[in-house]
Amino acid sequence: MRIMAVFAHPDDEIGCAGTLTKHAARGDEIMLVWTTLGELASQFGDTSHEEVTRIRREHGAWVADKIGAQYHFFDMGDSRMTGGRDEALQLARLYATFRPNAVITWSDDHPHPDHRMTAKIAFDAITLARIPKIVNEQGGGQAMPPAPDLSGDGAVGSVDVKSGEDVRRLSAWRDPIRFYQYYAPASPYPEVFVDISDTLETAAAIASYYRDFYKWQWTDELFREGRAGAGRLAGVRYAERFNLRASHLRARDYLD
Repeated sequence: MRIMAVFAHPDDEIGCAGTLTKHAARGDEIMLVWTTLGELASQFGDTSHEEVTRIRREHGAWVADKIGAQYHFFDMGDSRMTGGRDEALQLARLYATFRPNAVITWSDDHPHPDHRMTAKIAFDAITLARIPKIVNEQGGGQAMPPAPDLSGDGAVGSVDVKSGEDVRRLSAWRDPIRFYQYYAPASPYPEVFVDISDTLETAAAIASYYRDFYKWQWTDELFREGRAGAGRLAGVRYAERFNLRASHLRARDYLD
């Protein structure tokens, strides 16, 4: 199974860190994706843009290593996302490369516009990734950015010897993608709980990593109580809570 977690800023992934770690430990492929570099975080003050983005990339790499995931940053502009087609198309090309079976992202109604726009393009990209002419298009006379290379092999791909342009073509990704979103009380979609009792410590360490850096005014105890509260609803010790963008949950073999 391949899971892609798509968020706007480094630290947004705290809400699913236990779930991602659990899947990685099972042998599933995980990719963390951030649509922006989170460069406008007020805690950085007058730090240069170059230094802020370096630190944010460092944060992403640390968390990905802790989870056991790949990671990818886009630069769509912190607090400047529009939710438009160009942004969705960038993400669709990453879908066509990584070929996820499931996506986790923000809810549709979060107050932060970047969070809402990230959820929108994450959903729109599912359809765009299904159409070969779209994921390989060159719009407005401009070539699309090179297809993301997830292999670690710099020789992968095809470059036009005359123009230097990356002309590698992507295969559309048409398999069903299950679309999970952070739980929202107003969501019309069914709830899904994931038991993270075995991976709580990793999730807590990731939350503490960001809390210590940003000097957030909440404690490790509050983080654990939040997961314990979700666990009580689901009959386990600790859980993370999502909505699955579907009309109904799949049938089970037997009632509990």
